[in-house]
Parts: sequence; C-alpha cells; structure tokens
Amino acid sequence: MSRALVTPRCAVSIDVDGLGCYYRIHGLGPEPRELRDVIIRRALPRYAEILGRWGIAATFFLVGRDLDPAAAGAGDPGNDVAACRAVVADLAARGHELGNHSYSHPYDLARLPARRVTQEIERAHQILGALARTRIAGFRAPGYDLSPAMLSELVRLGYSYDSSLFPAPGYYAAKAVIMAVLALTGQPSGAVLTNPRALLAPTDPYRPDPTTPWRRGGAPILELPIAVTPLARVPAIGTSLLMAPDWLRARIIASVRQRSLFNFELHGIDMIDARADGIPAALTARQPDLRVPLALKQDRFERMLGYIGRHFEIGTLGQAAVAFTSPA
Repeated sequence: MSRALVTPRCAVSIDVDGLGCYYRIHGLGPEPRELRDVIIRRALPRYAEILGRWGIAATFFLVGRDLDPAAAGAGDPGNDVAACRAVVADLAARGHELGNHSYSHPYDLARLPARRVTQEIERAHQILGALARTRIAGFRAPGYDLSPAMLSELVRLGYSYDSSLFPAPGYYAAKAVIMAVLALTGQPSGAVLTNPRALLAPTDPYRPDPTTPWRRGGAPILELPIAVTPLARVPAIGTSLLMAPDWLRARIIASVRQRSLFNFELHGIDMIDARADGIPAALTARQPDLRVPLALKQDRFERMLGYIGRHFEIGTLGQAAVAFTSPA
C-alpha cells in the first residue's frame, strides 16, 4: 500500500438509510408509510446540488430493497421505487459512486449465518449494478461491524474495499447507554452493539485479516475505516459535525489532516428538515439533528466542503481504494 501521498485524501460518503431505520433505532415501531422513501426523494437531490456546486463526486451507500421493484407494494404511497431509482440513476450519471449497503439493512448483519450474509450482499449488488455507470466496488455494513463471512463474500464478488469499521470507543459507549435507557423504558432499540474488538481497528486504510478483519492481514481487499481523530478517536462524521459549534467543528476537521484518508461519512437524514419534510414529532424528539434547520445544515456542509477542498485531495472511496493499492 502506498504511503507516498503528500496531500491527504478525503472521500465524502453518504449512508442512505431509510426513515424506518431510525424508527427501529429509537424503538418507535414502523415508520409512516407515506414517508418510507422521503430520504431518497428529498435528501439525495439536496446533496447532489451542493456537491455539484463544488465539483465533488461522492460515494452513496444504498439499501437494495429501497430500489427493488419486486419489493414495492401496489399503491403504497410511500414506496415509489421508480422515483427512487430515477434519483439514484441521476446520481450515477453525475459521476457519483454507488456503494452496497446490504439489501434490507439488518443491524445484526455481522452476526448472521454466512448464507444470509451472501443473500443480503449479493441481492443488493445486483440491484445497484443495474443502476450504476461503473461496477459496484465498495460495501458498508449496517451497524459499523464486519465479520469474516461478510469479508469473504465481498472478496468473492470482486469488491475493492469495505468501509464498515468505525473505531470510535466513545461513540460505542454512548450508544450502549442510549440502548440501555430505551430498554428500561420498554422501547428497546432495534440497533445492535458493535463487536468491541472492532473499536481498536487501525484508523488508516489497511488490508484486513480474513478471519479477524479488525486486524491487519493479507485479504485481497482494503478496509477504509470511517474517520476519527488521532489519539482520542473522536468521531469525525457528518451528523456530529453538522451539530457541533464552529470552533469544535473546525478543530476536528483540522485534526484529521493527519490521516492519510479522511473518510467523511454522512447520512441521508442529515439533509432532512423535520418541519419542511413533515417528520413526525415522535422521531424529531429522539433525533436532535432533525431539529436543526435545513438551511443551517446546508450552510455548514458547504463551509466544510470549502475547507476540505483547500486541504485535501477529494475523490470517491473507490478512487481512494485505487490510490492506496497503487505502487508508490
């Protein structure tokens, strides 16, 4: 792997989790039917507009079921798969990379049997392949976890990289507390806790070990971890950065210049506004970023892109994988 990269690289990546994922996380039951595809229909065009102004190609990790015509119920008002597929095809036409985020977004994917893992990854791979302009080269698992079965399937499909690990112990601890509180209130979360060993994974791109993928090894695929700061491993992801005060946001982004890759992860919901997009109060009360006005989040995102453009070489995660596997 080349270490001769003078300018650090940045890749903007967006996890396109449907609104139902957040209802599951917060133990709120099923999401309103009419809002099932609100994130694809509304948030993704907003991302495309901003990224287009900066000339940046991003990586969008998509859930296969959201784009599967066979999964659409007849007359379902919140499941306009044709419209969602058109939005995603437009992203690909604009030069953005499409990445695999599983077929049905099971948070416990890393704990499932190998056969189910294969079904989840391969089915999404086929659906996305029909919409992409280039081959599907990257995967990100729900829940920031990675298992040997998942890694084996990605290798079988010829993927260049995985980007599932998020080695941020503080995030893990906070998540554990929230899940415990929800369980005590009788509304258990649908999320699961990451394998604790993954929290000590390398923070820069590396080749994982096939049997213990949170360690360095010789797998024919790269792991591109989601960004954390040096030493303290503070999360450097969009959801927290968009809510942080200006001084803290600037300090975190400046600190990741020490990384060879700033894997800048955001979520589709980061470009959703509770009031403008009709998000119910039950979820808004649990998801604080929904209470930040869209215009403010868009302004902060643009300012972060301006800083990144001055200090990083920007490309997709697929391009980063090529750069880190090319000889010096």
